[in-house]
Amino acid sequence: MDILGIDIGGSGIKGAIVDVSSGEIKTERYRLPTPEGAFPEDVAETIAQVVKNFSYQGPVGMGFPAVIIHGVCLSAANIDPSWIETNVNGLIGNKIGMPAYTVNDADAAGVAEMRFGAGRGFDRGVVIMLTLGTGIGSAVFTNGILVPNTELGHIEIRGKDAERRASDAARKRKNLSWEEWAERFQEYLEYIEKLFSPDMIILGGGASKESERFLNHLDTRAKLIPAQLLNQAGIIGAAIYASEQN
Repeated sequence: MDILGIDIGGSGIKGAIVDVSSGEIKTERYRLPTPEGAFPEDVAETIAQVVKNFSYQGPVGMGFPAVIIHGVCLSAANIDPSWIETNVNGLIGNKIGMPAYTVNDADAAGVAEMRFGAGRGFDRGVVIMLTLGTGIGSAVFTNGILVPNTELGHIEIRGKDAERRASDAARKRKNLSWEEWAERFQEYLEYIEKLFSPDMIILGGGASKESERFLNHLDTRAKLIPAQLLNQAGIIGAAIYASEQN
């Protein structure tokens, strides 16, 4: 089954048609810049333009950077507060004239990695995927089943949200070397291990493309591996999510 998946990020909104039975992306990825301010109506219009590019009819899956429960946005850590209590499924569905299904973006990436990437076949124990970008997203799986909306980037470390200290954006903002940043991220990983005792930790997001620069500076009890699907994971996971809602 081919489903359109869309990954909604702080800098870009990206989409592609995915064969959800294989995880294969069937089209060129199409990207438009996220509109300034990322207000709901503007984002909805941009998503409609992405959908139009594919001449597609059918359900659309969307990975969104917030807590999403039954299609409704309930947090706004890195987006405009006007999204809170917005029915994202309804807003986008009305705009594109097709069923729209929204899932937390890190959960979408995690689903893709567990189904077709680094976590494939690992269906026992606890797996945590961490996406390193503007913030730190998280997806937690127990025996292969997703525990949604965990938002572990907002665990408090040294009086701040962990993502304020240890995200890839924090590394760039503070002009840290990879080794300096790894010291911060190591502290975060130790806290995650203390709380959840995972068997495996998958590192995704933008920073995962540079994993050879920092993995050797990290030490965990859990198996620590880079994601395999990289920047395609969010699109693939969003499409998988939509395919399972019908």
